[in-house]
Amino acid sequence: MIIDALSALAPASVLYVPAHKPRAIAKARGSAADMIVLDLEDAVPAADKEAARAAVAQALVEGFGAIAIAVRVNRGVGMADDLRALAASPPDYIVIPKVDRPADLPENAPVPLLAMIETPLGVLDARAIAGDSRVVGLIAGLNDLAHELHLPSGIDREALSLSLQAIVLVARASGVWCFDGVCNAIDDEPSFAAEARAGHRLGFDGKTLIHPAQIAACNAAWAPDPAAVEEARRIVALDGQGAQRFEGRMIEDMHVAAARRTIARADLNARRACATSE
Repeated sequence: MIIDALSALAPASVLYVPAHKPRAIAKARGSAADMIVLDLEDAVPAADKEAARAAVAQALVEGFGAIAIAVRVNRGVGMADDLRALAASPPDYIVIPKVDRPADLPENAPVPLLAMIETPLGVLDARAIAGDSRVVGLIAGLNDLAHELHLPSGIDREALSLSLQAIVLVARASGVWCFDGVCNAIDDEPSFAAEARAGHRLGFDGKTLIHPAQIAACNAAWAPDPAAVEEARRIVALDGQGAQRFEGRMIEDMHVAAARRTIARADLNARRACATSE
């Protein structure tokens, strides 16, 4: 599903929230995250699955204001139960874990899908997955991918560089979003901030998060600086005039498109700041 970046700007901060924890859901509702993923999968113990489904259904009815909402469902038998629980009040998106091939995607999902690429098979078949009309984005699942690649030191981003770049390349070729994987270092803000900036430089649209404390640094990593925004506005003002000289360099249509994305991101940051200050 091709996404127009100007009408549907990708979320930068995508926060996982354990669906069986009402306090965590309430806290996330007032956060500065661009998207909340209510998690019915890994974060929820087997004994709490039914309670988590009921909590998600109630949370969706109550709403989350302007924050986009996704739900990560279980694989296998649990997926059907999860989808039934979402039928009455669907989220904006459904996250499907460990997608190895398009056949792993549910046919009866009521909303667009975000497919998690967490296995070598998923990376190798990512083009087919992203090309499925139900999919609007890919999420790098780095914990599982590192495990399946037998990496000796856990999430080694240098060792995962080929997979990360492949996910971005496929997303851009297919016209869908792509989100960087989580950083497990909850209490190490400098390390998280560095990783978020690295994800931005790789071309990811945003990053998945496991704790609200990571939101601010994530939003900052994807926020354009004021000078870049002002330059973008000057470039956009020249739109329609073709290739031309601009402040000592040549620009063309692709630079105008990039400038529009910069302005859209800055506008989103301004709206986010207003919402969280109210």
